[in-house]
Amino acid sequence: MPNTRTHLLVTAASLPALAAVLLLAAPALAQTPPAAAAAPADPEDIVVTGFRASLLASLKTKQIADQVVESISQEDIGKLPDNSIAEALGRLPGLTTQRQDGRSTVISIRGLGPDFSTTLLNGREQVSIGNNRGVEFDQYPSEVLNGVDVFKTPKAELVAAGLAGTVNMKTIRPLSYGKSVVALNLRGEVNDNGKLNVNSTNKGWRGSATYVDQFADNTVGLSIGLAYQQSPTQTEYFNSWGYPDGGPGGARVIGGSKSYVASDNLKRFGVVGTLEFEPSDSYNTVLDVYYSHFDVKQNLRGVEIPLFWGGHPLAPNPTVTNGFVTAGTFNNVTAVERNDFNSREADLFAVGWSNKWTLDKWNFTTDVSYSHIKRNDIVLETYSGTGRNFTGQSGSIGFVQNERGAVFNSSINYGDRNLIKLTSPRGWGDNVVPGGQDGYFNKPNTRDDLAAFKATAGYELDGAFKSIEAGVNYTLRRKTFAPQEFFLGLKANAADPLKQTSVALPDSYFLGITQLKFLGNINVVSYDPYKLVTESGLYNQIANPNGDVAIKGWRVAEDVLTGYVQGNIDTDLGETRLTGNVGAQVVYTNQSSQGQVVSTGGAGGVRTTIDRGAKYTYVLPSLNLSFRMPGNNVVRLGLSRSMARARTDQMAAPISFGYNPSLAGSTNINQSPWSGEGGNPTLRPWIADSIDLSYENYFGKEGIFALQGFYKKLRTYIYRENLPYDFTGFPVPSGPNPVLRQGFVSIWSNGDGGNLYGVEATLTVPFGLFSDALDGFGFSANGSITETSITPNGPGTTQPIPGYSKWVTHSTLYYEKAGFSIRGTLNTRSSFLAEVRGFGAGRELRFAAGESTVDAQIGYEFQEGRLQGASVVLQGYNLTNERFKTFNFGGDERQVIDYYKFGRRFLVGIGYKF
Repeated sequence: MPNTRTHLLVTAASLPALAAVLLLAAPALAQTPPAAAAAPADPEDIVVTGFRASLLASLKTKQIADQVVESISQEDIGKLPDNSIAEALGRLPGLTTQRQDGRSTVISIRGLGPDFSTTLLNGREQVSIGNNRGVEFDQYPSEVLNGVDVFKTPKAELVAAGLAGTVNMKTIRPLSYGKSVVALNLRGEVNDNGKLNVNSTNKGWRGSATYVDQFADNTVGLSIGLAYQQSPTQTEYFNSWGYPDGGPGGARVIGGSKSYVASDNLKRFGVVGTLEFEPSDSYNTVLDVYYSHFDVKQNLRGVEIPLFWGGHPLAPNPTVTNGFVTAGTFNNVTAVERNDFNSREADLFAVGWSNKWTLDKWNFTTDVSYSHIKRNDIVLETYSGTGRNFTGQSGSIGFVQNERGAVFNSSINYGDRNLIKLTSPRGWGDNVVPGGQDGYFNKPNTRDDLAAFKATAGYELDGAFKSIEAGVNYTLRRKTFAPQEFFLGLKANAADPLKQTSVALPDSYFLGITQLKFLGNINVVSYDPYKLVTESGLYNQIANPNGDVAIKGWRVAEDVLTGYVQGNIDTDLGETRLTGNVGAQVVYTNQSSQGQVVSTGGAGGVRTTIDRGAKYTYVLPSLNLSFRMPGNNVVRLGLSRSMARARTDQMAAPISFGYNPSLAGSTNINQSPWSGEGGNPTLRPWIADSIDLSYENYFGKEGIFALQGFYKKLRTYIYRENLPYDFTGFPVPSGPNPVLRQGFVSIWSNGDGGNLYGVEATLTVPFGLFSDALDGFGFSANGSITETSITPNGPGTTQPIPGYSKWVTHSTLYYEKAGFSIRGTLNTRSSFLAEVRGFGAGRELRFAAGESTVDAQIGYEFQEGRLQGASVVLQGYNLTNERFKTFNFGGDERQVIDYYKFGRRFLVGIGYKF
């Protein structure tokens, strides 16, 4: 048996082949004899634990649901199948994740990014840590959750359902759990990239504790979960400015580079508590409280090297291959050494109180909830080099392009502390800071508040409709984003009449030399930039006076009233049982946004405030039918209209506008003195009409074969258009008053939509079906292919939808029996448009190459004796050290924009349950 378990640590290449064989075998498995084709039983009736228990519970949730749903369940108390919720979700059919700073943070459902899905906690809509609605799941410790359901089709009672899908995270209900338990887990963590930065670590740990109990004759239940994580990431990061046609014969050549080694340290504390009271069968009340503190700090050290786009001509005789300069030299280059610091702190609080009454055939519920998040970011840049404003030593930079971007050979040693000074090597920002800025300090903050009240009433019926229910939900949401941006200027340079002063780094802040070996012979002088700026007294902080800062700030308010009615179906059609629901929502929205209007002329421009909004109503019908046939076959049909609200930054009111006084007398809107660009508080949601059809066959105790097809017709898609705009009330910056108050703006608009359709296949096979000797072994795989005609930048463009991958697959081979647990997982996705964090924590879109990641774990839980309830585990993530790579959309993949190497992550842990 030990040899067999070792053999399960398969190579990544073997998993797709095995998946193909098993998918071909699915029809035969569907003919399993009735004795082996029993429906999944309750976990209490089957002696399975760990990953197999999680699969079993997830299959049961999927089978009994009346919607198309995917589910994740606990392997054990306080333990989901993965160390993060996003990683667990990313293994479900039709779902995939995007990595940021080495962690899976956001999800795409059926080719649509996080903008199109909604996240709930115990059925309640949640605020988001980001600038928009998409939830970043690393805010939620997986240890405090009992499971997660992903609803791919909506139903009327599911208020705030997403267009792509709805993710509902669930915490423990202590009375339903039904027993007393304490579970403790502790794990150590290491990143194999080592300590890339001086004064950094590649080791961390995480621990959790869960307590569940019942009191007063099982009428009172209490559950408490605590989780703490300190997790390091060490990243090698290459970035290019882009590739202009500056080489011989118009060949593409690197325009510049800004590359780092980045060291992150994530600290997160989460606590969840549930108090449940059920004094009788007719009344139940539950109070849920959730809090998490999220703190991630990142030090980045590297060099920004302006090349062709820095005004430096390419030296003669470069190497050119198929129109791309693969090697060459730039002379007289003045580089900027960077010691940067990013920080994000966020506090999330959520509370909900639900009540349920059952009176004869009537049932009534109420639910009151509130969630709040406050996020503070720091994005700090500090510069150093050989001298101020091109007066220092310059040198030659040789480069060779490779799969990771480029490696450089510099004639200057940027790790020479005697040579490198605090300064502005290229004089950037000298229109604000004479002689050039010495850095930039950005401190935006975000606040998101959401309160909701829901009340429902239901009545049991006789006949095909087993019940009917109706309800109302009222939600208030307020989200604000406030930028604070400052130029940094050395006080010594400000006091210099010639503005040519550089400053030596004080000894007390010098940390050593950081080597960027992946980048060539590049070393950098290292210091703590945050302490240097905030404690040394060397710098002035000059508020950015430019109007582009003012228009970044916004406030969005939404009041949403939803009413619904739903009939629930349960009847027999011969040997087939038909279950499902039919209903509709009526959604009324009152939305508005406030911000500043700023003219583009002059420092800071002319400003005023703006407050605009819209009111609208949509009717969203839905139908879900499940035909439950003999042999544990289920056919599902879903028809629905769904919506997703616009991103909050697209709804933001601020406008930057221009005014041409020479056209003040024009009466032709095509020659208007007014023009502008900004957000649109009157945006309507994305709307889609959908049809879902699926077939599911459940066999054995843990087996399933499922085939799902879906089609979505997006009636509209939001993208920028030049549209007429009323400038009434806008200030006139200079010159005569205009005849016209109308002009054109580049504004977010509800433009043409398109089609999205795809197929998803799932197969889970317990090998014990074939032989008792294989009991405990199994295989689970799923894959999806998605096609779309949607062009998110409007007709005639070719850029894909953000988050869309044509192909997504997940494969897991496992063994779990007698306390032993071994599994390996391969996740793949094809190329996609990624959302990355840009300047000032803003959003940038980059085309990313496809990925294949491999994870594995091995563990053992003691089954008897003094150590019964104790467990040990070893886990490895990103075992192939898969890169995250972006390049110019539609261009040559050799033209690398970003290339991240996050390293492998290993965890070893112990647990104890009693």
